[in-house]
Amino acid sequence: MVYDAEDTRRRIFDAAVAEFAEHGLAGARVDRIATAAKANKQAIYLYYGSKEKLFAAVVRAKLEEVRDSVSVDPDAVAESVGQMFDWYRDHPELIRLLLWEALEVRDEPGESERERRDAFREKTGRLAATVPARHLPEDARVRAAQDLLFTVMGLISWNFAVPRMCRMVLDEETEEAAFARRRETVIEAARRLAGPPPAHHASHAPEARPAE
Repeated sequence: MVYDAEDTRRRIFDAAVAEFAEHGLAGARVDRIATAAKANKQAIYLYYGSKEKLFAAVVRAKLEEVRDSVSVDPDAVAESVGQMFDWYRDHPELIRLLLWEALEVRDEPGESERERRDAFREKTGRLAATVPARHLPEDARVRAAQDLLFTVMGLISWNFAVPRMCRMVLDEETEEAAFARRRETVIEAARRLAGPPPAHHASHAPEARPAE
């Protein structure tokens, strides 16, 4: 049988996603990944170098996957948020991986972080053209777009970070019912956040009465 390096690499990656999502970086075991992937440990170190580099590669690839699958349409932010909500629901491993990364990875900013920053700059650059505060200077509009994007990401991800809490707070019997409610709520919140600011009516001081 001819050795298929790409298939082995794919099986290692898929096994690593499941292992890291379940156990985090510190708790993950290379031998379990090798067993699940039906590969040997040497292949893992050959392709990825170390457990830490494999974890970084997994997180980077999953973020690229969501970026390629769902984008925020500046002209339809609410609809894009609905699509993002559905993607995260179908891929709960990404939230778990990001939570593990936040808890366990303390490295200085490196190439991976620079790549992520560049990707987010591209998203917020397009979003800045349509944020409500169009009258602001460009740098202020970019900052507003960054805040909008991160706020929306938080509205979506928290549901899947604490699904039991979501179910209990909403007093629903199942996570499915809670997620259905939250999806509509998050979409409506995004629509309001991305919409025009409410009109402010200037208050008028009472007219002065002529002196008698």
